[in-house]
Amino acid sequence: MTDRRLTPFNGRVAALHLKGTVAAERFAKPEAHRVVAPLSDLRAAPDGPRERQLLRGETFLTLEARDQMVFGYAEKDGYCGWIAAADLTGAPPEAPTHRVKVARSYGKSTPGLKAFGSVTPLSLGMRLPVLETAEGWSRIAWSRGAAPRDLFVPSGHLAPLDSPETEPVRVAERLIHTPYLWGGNSAFGIDCSGLVQAALPACGIPCPGDSDLQEKGLGDTLPPGTPPQRGDLMFWKGHVAWVADRDTLLHANAFHMAVASEPIAEALRRIAAQGDGPVTRHARLT
Repeated sequence: MTDRRLTPFNGRVAALHLKGTVAAERFAKPEAHRVVAPLSDLRAAPDGPRERQLLRGETFLTLEARDQMVFGYAEKDGYCGWIAAADLTGAPPEAPTHRVKVARSYGKSTPGLKAFGSVTPLSLGMRLPVLETAEGWSRIAWSRGAAPRDLFVPSGHLAPLDSPETEPVRVAERLIHTPYLWGGNSAFGIDCSGLVQAALPACGIPCPGDSDLQEKGLGDTLPPGTPPQRGDLMFWKGHVAWVADRDTLLHANAFHMAVASEPIAEALRRIAAQGDGPVTRHARLT
């Protein structure tokens, strides 16, 4: 049985590569578009709830547009769904060159530390096209069209896309105290699987979108009783957490309503007591 989340087919249109495997009214060649909104909710249906989010600069492969919504899938992980068509319009033609490496930053309409200017919030992981850098500020292409607009970002908050980080947990730790948001993928709201997906791609490691997909696809399974070490992943039914050290977890969770550090022993007791059972998999990335 195919997984709806990873099968670009909505009952009418399917991606061309599915021809012969699903019965669709038509098959379409995906068209690549970059997300222009700071955040775009990805939904299972045009009027459905948020399942995941896409960040500014990520690529969405479109198959069908209906009623101001677009069906397709995210290039980074193949996650399918609907996003607002307006979230794809107005993207600058310049390709992203850098990513935001700090938890939260901003783009300002003027360069300079004390210069007045309107401010646009930016999240960890957003992908931005840097046009030039001078005196500690990077000018980025933000929008094009009738009223072209560039923004200025502190250069120290950015990293080149071709320079990945080396330690996922260090990336995830930047998001401590970020509010918990079901389906969230940003520094303004994130869930457990979003925290894993924020950290691994920053290190050049592909990562699925949901915790069950991550449990199936990430790392090597360790035997029960293996001492945890930094960088391991622990999975429960519907939940995932980073191991920060042999005694501590780091995870986005609804108990704290935030990304929080928690003693492993305490988390095991609490999660079992609330009815979510024991750890279903302990994995180590290789």
